[in-house]
Amino acid sequence: MAYSDTVLKQLIALVPRYEFDALAKVHHAGQKFRSYNRWSQFLAMLIGQMSGRRSLRDITDNLKAQGQRLYHLGMKKTSKATLARVNAEQPATLYQMLFARLLSRCQLVAPKHKFSFQGKLYLLDATVINLCLSVFPWAEFRQKKGAIKLHMGLDADGSIPAFMNMTSGKVHEINWAKTLKLPKGSFVCFDRGFTDYAWYNDLTINSIFFVTRLKSNADVEYLLKRAGRKSPGITNDQAIRLKGIKEPFRLVAYTDVETGVEYRFVTNAHHLKAKEIADIYKERWQIELFFKWIKQNLKIKTFLGTSSNAVLTQVWIALCVYLLVAYLNFKAKLGSSMQQILRVLQLNLFTKRNLIELFKPTVVQNAVSPQILLWKNL
Repeated sequence: MAYSDTVLKQLIALVPRYEFDALAKVHHAGQKFRSYNRWSQFLAMLIGQMSGRRSLRDITDNLKAQGQRLYHLGMKKTSKATLARVNAEQPATLYQMLFARLLSRCQLVAPKHKFSFQGKLYLLDATVINLCLSVFPWAEFRQKKGAIKLHMGLDADGSIPAFMNMTSGKVHEINWAKTLKLPKGSFVCFDRGFTDYAWYNDLTINSIFFVTRLKSNADVEYLLKRAGRKSPGITNDQAIRLKGIKEPFRLVAYTDVETGVEYRFVTNAHHLKAKEIADIYKERWQIELFFKWIKQNLKIKTFLGTSSNAVLTQVWIALCVYLLVAYLNFKAKLGSSMQQILRVLQLNLFTKRNLIELFKPTVVQNAVSPQILLWKNL
């Protein structure tokens, strides 16, 4: 049998150590480390995420139990006190930058979205995670409750997170959305929580297309209906004008055949078929599934530190883990769900076995190192 590194080492080969250290040098606060480093912090938190650990003590005990299986990772001994201090004091921006590097590599191998247009499609949403206000006083939400809000943009190419911001629960998602720098010609899809007619107008001026649902109490002036045959399920397709906005938008009404529920969409994409407008909004469900997956499988509901920086560190590393798993899925064409892949990885993190053979046992190994097969062209 050909020699293989551990599954964990093959997986993190997507994060070259020299590249990580260069980022860590830029995103460092205070004095230099004497006997610890950010690489060890990253691996400890990553192992904690992938093995489902629930506390800092749980992570460090697990690391001690692995013993000799960690030396080949270049990881230093990690104590609970050291990990807690580094999480609280060292800038989480390191992992934000690492996320950006991983994202660019994922996007190179991610499958293209299924729609007719060539531009990017981004799916926007936000999710609230409740916290104890007395423990997280910076996460102000209500008088006696604390919460953070994760604002997320999902790239429909591969359904991978493209951008994220964390705020207190009080910050409305439209305030975050207005700060986004979306590329011209791209599409953005969001729910009624992002309703802001002036923002719709700004998107149009900047050549960005949007699809969203129209509120039932929207102040609408109905204009001419669009000519031509309608696709099945499409009950209306006409130009409208929203209050305070000069340029007309487009209203598409679609009735679900199974439920009989009618959905009314507003968009500035006048060049697409009405059915494709409805299908774009249906794609928005992917971000709901993403939030559900990351809350169930990665540790972002139970935080391992109480400072804003510690929470951000944990969230960014969780998103980096998601991208590592997604890259493996895209590059190796596993054809498995993200849930299935993560479960297999969790059970085999420290196993010395070909990473591809782990998912495709019938594949005959050759003499080439598995990490070279997966991570070539980096």
